[in-house]
Amino acid sequence: MVASSDFPEQDGVALVIGGSGGIGRAICAKLAAAGSDVVLTYRSDQAAAEAAAETVRAHGRSATTYALSTENNAVVDTVCAEIISDHRRIHTVVNAAGSHISMKYIADIGPGEFRQVMDADTNGYFNIVHALLPHMRHAGGSFVTISTTGLLRWPAKDALSVVPKAAIDALMTGIAREEGRNGIRANTVALGLIDAGLFRKLIGVAYDDKYIDAAIRNSALKRLGTADEVAEAVLFFASHRARFVTGQTLTLDGGYSL
Repeated sequence: MVASSDFPEQDGVALVIGGSGGIGRAICAKLAAAGSDVVLTYRSDQAAAEAAAETVRAHGRSATTYALSTENNAVVDTVCAEIISDHRRIHTVVNAAGSHISMKYIADIGPGEFRQVMDADTNGYFNIVHALLPHMRHAGGSFVTISTTGLLRWPAKDALSVVPKAAIDALMTGIAREEGRNGIRANTVALGLIDAGLFRKLIGVAYDDKYIDAAIRNSALKRLGTADEVAEAVLFFASHRARFVTGQTLTLDGGYSL
């Protein structure tokens, strides 16, 4: 049972796709602290998923983990049906998953590599939406996805991250417009450089100290963001406080895109 000012008198769980990552883990913990039970998915790192689940349980909420590769729509349908059977209702769906990508100029990206990322990110998220929309129409709910401020200020060599998210952003706008009559909201949190998750894994590979220092200098607030700040934004969109907010994007980049 969910019962708090953020999630008043709502049965069910928040589903965090990619909840085992650095940002996903912070989102899971924030939702739990606000009073929601959490289901989280992971691609391959079960240990990281269990660690994220423990942060939820530390707040006195239940947590369940599921292995999930979103590219396979049949697998997505099966796992989502299992989650619904086990937990009765999903009131929030958070998309915090992201592919490990190569940092390349567009001219250097091959068609196969591009297709693989689109399948994993864009088609994968559509599979989630397709599986859950019929369920969420019964009692309403909220979709929240993590996007990028690369749509506002193009980052060199980042097409494999930005382009799939552009398609997902358009999908979120469509969900907001078409499904509002069913009590379903859809909103987006667009990130700049956040000191967590994939960004940390790419330090020394795609991002060197010179790149990071330049990004900080070019931001209005002169620092990187944190996973907790991302989680706060996601919580707002998911919560009762944003019950009249849909089809919106909150830019969380410290003013980098200005």
